[in-house]
Amino acid sequence: MARWSSFAFRYGFDLGSYFHDLRPLGTGTSGLVLSAIDRRSGQRVAIKKLALRDAMSIKHALREVKITCRLQHENIVRVYEALGPGGQPLPHNIGQLTEIYIVQELMETDLARILEQGPLPVAHATLLFYQLLRGLKFIHSANVLHRDLKPANIFINTEQMLLKIGDFGLARIVDPHYSHKVEGKVIFFRF
Repeated sequence: MARWSSFAFRYGFDLGSYFHDLRPLGTGTSGLVLSAIDRRSGQRVAIKKLALRDAMSIKHALREVKITCRLQHENIVRVYEALGPGGQPLPHNIGQLTEIYIVQELMETDLARILEQGPLPVAHATLLFYQLLRGLKFIHSANVLHRDLKPANIFINTEQMLLKIGDFGLARIVDPHYSHKVEGKVIFFRF
């Protein structure tokens, strides 16, 4: 328990007693990410901490939580829950919180790390590209733009060759009423 306390203190994580065996994974667009074992399920998960410093960071955190909880697809990292300090459920008025924790599916690695090892075999690249396009099609059909799609935000489990898109910290919801169509025809822009 002492190791948990010192590690949580060092990284400023306040998750109560719900999680143990914390390990640093890296940083996302808007926060630090750790892996931990959820005592309730026994499953290893990734936990992203979003610091709430001002009105803008609260707005961004709420948007990320809303978007990540909304998107449920096999090629998108699954979000299990969003928690407040102490591992408590989020209150209705989050303006009083100092941080939010997004508990999500843990993936083995990301595409950036895989590409550092050299080029992918054609069959693997084709399979991963297909999964990436499936995930993007779903995201766009939900009127969401990721806005930070890069190899470090494309997560992979190499044993199953399973790709999932993650880190929606910069994502935006697009107005579903906005369209490039005029009387059933698509307008093409020339630059």
